Amino acid sequence: MFIQTEDTPNPATLKFLPGRDVAGPGATPVEFTRGADVSQAPLAEMLFMIPDVSRLMFGSDFISVTKSDAAHWKHLRPAVLGAIMDFFVAGGVPLSEQLQADEVEERVYEGETAEIVEQIKELIELRVRPAVAQDGGDIVFRHFDETDGAVFLEMRGACAGCPSSTMTLKHGIENLLKHYVPEVTRVEQAAA
Repeated sequence: MFIQTEDTPNPATLKFLPGRDVAGPGATPVEFTRGADVSQAPLAEMLFMIPDVSRLMFGSDFISVTKSDAAHWKHLRPAVLGAIMDFFVAGGVPLSEQLQADEVEERVYEGETAEIVEQIKELIELRVRPAVAQDGGDIVFRHFDETDGAVFLEMRGACAGCPSSTMTLKHGIENLLKHYVPEVTRVEQAAA
């Protein structure tokens, strides 16, 4: 089994490509932090056994691994590669079916606001998420405040804690949304 690794814009995060489905095609990426309940994610359980792995994100066909500040990739990378390889060679399934089906409850919008939110979601889905997935991250729409035009997005994987994430939000995504959806006045990072 050959596992590729790619650097991300976040120096604390590496992207691992095992050549197999992780979250599954078209699935919403799933993020885990050390100490969270990972009983429905056997691969996350295995990776968190490695000291200095602080956060994981499972994309459709990749795993973003974020290390602690004290760790060095030259020591951590071989341990992570070994764990991922052992897991898949043993025939492991990264996520339980129950976890794959869990969805975050969304707000309900009505009328013109519902149309605005659909435009925002479509732009994020088609223009933003594919670009950040290439860097081992994900950006998820959380809500739109129709009173002041603010869009709240959650940054995950390599995007969470990335030094350039503010630049991505403010100059990239905000400009894109304001251009196509005039009702948007600003983009903010949502609390995780």
